[in-house]
Amino acid sequence: MHLIFSHGHISSPDSHKIRVLAPLAEAAGYTTRAIDYRDLRDDAGGRVERLCAELEGLAQPAVLVGSSMGGYVSVAAACRIAVAGLFLLAPALYLNDRYPDAGLIAQDYPVRSGPITVIHGWCDNIIPWQNAQRFAQAQSASLHLLDTDHGMHSAMEQIAGLFQSFLEQT
Repeated sequence: MHLIFSHGHISSPDSHKIRVLAPLAEAAGYTTRAIDYRDLRDDAGGRVERLCAELEGLAQPAVLVGSSMGGYVSVAAACRIAVAGLFLLAPALYLNDRYPDAGLIAQDYPVRSGPITVIHGWCDNIIPWQNAQRFAQAQSASLHLLDTDHGMHSAMEQIAGLFQSFLEQT
């Protein structure tokens, strides 16, 4: 099964989160890929199109892992194309002033996905944790609020454990 990482706004495919989580996915038998969106830094719609093109080229639904803007991109893609699961880290959802509707059907993101896990930091000063709670409630997703900030570096050990549990569900 394929697992695709989508990094955040000013991050890269070599982000700390991807470097920590990719080996865990590979050890669980997933083929991993981290899409490079750096040429589309402020273009959320372009990022969604790039991810959808990647998904359309696969023989089976992939698992998507997205951080911040990459979380938004993963959700937007999952509204268009069925995916095997979503693992979202501080997803940039309900920020209409920053990320306009990228072809989503409704305001509350009707995703087509297997299991969904959302992780957000209580101390996130970029994206309110209440946005993650709203999405998780609308999707009946698993929600984990951790004592960390938007970058989540201090919680990577906890996140790795949650990621392994998520992979066991998909």
